[in-house]
Amino acid sequence: QVRLVESGGGLVQPGGSLRLTCTASGSIFNGDAMAWYRQAPGNQRERVARITSGGSTAYADSVKGRFTISRDNAKNTVYLQMNSLQLEDTAVYYCHVDRALGPWGQGTQVTVSS
Repeated sequence: QVRLVESGGGLVQPGGSLRLTCTASGSIFNGDAMAWYRQAPGNQRERVARITSGGSTAYADSVKGRFTISRDNAKNTVYLQMNSLQLEDTAVYYCHVDRALGPWGQGTQVTVSS
């Protein structure tokens, strides 16, 4: 069974940094685009960043210049480096195999608070 496991969330002050990690099982990883989504209470889930199997990236306007997505195919892992965190970045962050019916991770909470 395909499985995605996220880690790295936590509580951070505004202006701080966190790095999220998502480890994928099996052979789903190398040929698939991967993405990070987030969902804040009362809001719809939104895509934050995406990376193709070849390493091309795309970002939501709200995180451009602050977040960086990367992947290590040898480790079946995708990362989200988050810098200059803001209060509005508070959300549950999900890893996703970015295709129709692609699997989701369980989510990791990121809280930005002073």
